[in-house]
Amino acid sequence: MNRRATLLSFIASASTLMVPQAGRAASFPPVAVYRNPGCGCCEGWVKHMIAAGFKVTIEDDPDLNARRASLKIPADLASCHIALADGYAFEGHIPVEEVVKFLKERPAGAIALVVPGMPMESPGMEMGGSREAYDVLMISANAAPAVYASH
Repeated sequence: MNRRATLLSFIASASTLMVPQAGRAASFPPVAVYRNPGCGCCEGWVKHMIAAGFKVTIEDDPDLNARRASLKIPADLASCHIALADGYAFEGHIPVEEVVKFLKERPAGAIALVVPGMPMESPGMEMGGSREAYDVLMISANAAPAVYASH
């Protein structure tokens, strides 16, 4: 009987620990990811987003350049995927903590966060090698791209 009470107590405690996570996931907007067809590193980035509690869909887009242009993201800041969430665009291998911070802050005039290229060891680009320094840039409607965070 004592083991049963201990087990039930453990299960009750564990379930209360899961509730905040579920509540947190519900507070994130859904994310739609468009990628170059067949790109595997995009799937790696999506795994980071899902692990943080985002609900993510992923779709191949054979004309990512047209989508990028329609979102007013400069072509020279391109990467291999674009995510859309809550009216914002997220281009490239942006760390999930920067996405969360950006969605919480909602900077005035901002339309996107971008990590140009595919920096080594950025989320989704982990290969166990040396880490490449990179910046997360904020794109605003009427201003030049600005550094939002450095990694």
